[in-house]
Amino acid sequence: MVDNKILETIRMIEEEHLDIRTITMGISLLDCIDGNGTVCRRKVYDKITAKAERLVKVGEEIESEFGIPIINKRISVTPVALLAGATDDMDCVAFAETLDAAAKTVGVNFIGGFSALVQKGYAKGDSALISSIPQALAQTERVCSSVNVGSTHAGINMDAVRQMGEIIKEAAALTADRQSIGCAKLVVFANAVEDNPFMAGAFHGVGEADCALNIGVSGPGVVKRAIEKVRGGSFTELAETIKLTAFKITRMGQLVGKEASERLNIPFGIVDLSLAPTPAIGDSVAHILEEMGLESVGTHGTTAALAMLNDAVKKGGVMACSHAGGLSGAFIPVSEDAGMIDAVNRGALNLEKLEAMTAVCSVGLDMIAVPGDTPAETISAMIADEAAIGVINSKTTAVRVIPAVGCKVGDFVEFGGLLGRAPIMPVNPFSSKLFIQRGGRIPAPIHSFKN
Repeated sequence: MVDNKILETIRMIEEEHLDIRTITMGISLLDCIDGNGTVCRRKVYDKITAKAERLVKVGEEIESEFGIPIINKRISVTPVALLAGATDDMDCVAFAETLDAAAKTVGVNFIGGFSALVQKGYAKGDSALISSIPQALAQTERVCSSVNVGSTHAGINMDAVRQMGEIIKEAAALTADRQSIGCAKLVVFANAVEDNPFMAGAFHGVGEADCALNIGVSGPGVVKRAIEKVRGGSFTELAETIKLTAFKITRMGQLVGKEASERLNIPFGIVDLSLAPTPAIGDSVAHILEEMGLESVGTHGTTAALAMLNDAVKKGGVMACSHAGGLSGAFIPVSEDAGMIDAVNRGALNLEKLEAMTAVCSVGLDMIAVPGDTPAETISAMIADEAAIGVINSKTTAVRVIPAVGCKVGDFVEFGGLLGRAPIMPVNPFSSKLFIQRGGRIPAPIHSFKN
């Protein structure tokens, strides 16, 4: 029996793309706050490089000893706007450069936390950081940025929504020579979570420990292979199969997390079981949905299939680990999922259907490329729609959209690696300008009053 379990795990790894998608070390920078920006940044660099000095080495040791691929080693930090607000620096690019330098020193592939939380309004550091995002992403390699513009308890900050449309356009322009890749490192959230290990939206929340280790597990190929065995079965049988498979995947994440935590001598935070696809064939969330019986993702029934998948994954994951967290569920990025790209190319999947799917999945409109001449107000309106879905449904939603400079519908942008390639998708041509220009704050929904 034990030998069968070992062989099953080996098959999952070798044939079905099962992996630990990321080990992410969360580091609090609150004790680095200083009125002098130069001193603050030196403290930030010193703390990150000290805490994460062995992160990559330990990850590689576990990978070798257990035979489990660990694709990424990453760091998330306290939202930098909180640090910047204590200084007189109105340009936060230097903070981003410090994060980038620290990430390179310890060898991680991304560092998240060049972030601001403005769901209810701006503080001094928020304004400075948000204005610096385009330049910061253009001048750094490994820094990721996020801004939270809404929450169920606060409503939606439409001034921030309007500004983020402009910021995304500027980030695209400043990285136009790299197919506007700056936008691929920027996420706009509603109801952002504090322990998300996945990039580009990871940051280490103020309610977290001084240092914690969070694990992101992924296995779309494993789930697809499992449900192939119940073709023609009922939805009850399908849901049970997904739950059992998610349980097995998450147990592996729990094992790796506990082992890494002990070796690094830092607390183990959470396991995020998110079916995060890659461009590799056989590693697609879209193909899972099609295996359920859809001719193509995007057809009628897609939202129902995704809702069931997301729920079953969460149920299986919660039972498998001490602390499930992050965004656990299913991601639906277009550029990072070969099946999603195929569905767009065949005309089965459009932005409107993707938006409907975000009401029941783990994040939102993710890694979607649109024409470079898309107005900033249209991008802001996309953010507003996603924020509304999140706020009303008390769930996390996000937008990571790429207005690729010089590109039009029918073109592709090529990012390589996990970011993959994205078809340029058409957007609704009618204007949202007057709506976005209203500004102010959309009030919190009535069901927010639960205290």
